[in-house]
Amino acid sequence: MSDPVIYHNPRCSTSRKTLALLRERGAQPTVVEYLKTPPTREQLAQLIDDAGIAVRDAVRTREGVYAELNLADADDDALLDAMAAHPILIQRPFVTTDKGTRLARPIENVTEIL
Repeated sequence: MSDPVIYHNPRCSTSRKTLALLRERGAQPTVVEYLKTPPTREQLAQLIDDAGIAVRDAVRTREGVYAELNLADADDDALLDAMAAHPILIQRPFVTTDKGTRLARPIENVTEIL
């Protein structure tokens, strides 16, 4: 298995637990702190598509900027634009391996690609 990539927020307990799970399984993940180094809109769309989830499922709806931008009725393009401009809106963590991509919510989703 090639080393996984985790799109990580160290302030998020789910992200920290996922990183710990990867390391417990012997992986040496590449850690991308996506708030410091956000994915492009195109990379984000690819992560979401590869994970097999809807764009709306990749959005953190409880962030203040979600309400400020009136995203409740936004289409996928508007959501992707908003996440690219405001990476705090990106649900976390995404993990990629040579076996696929998963959003680790719940964390156990990641075991499918290890």
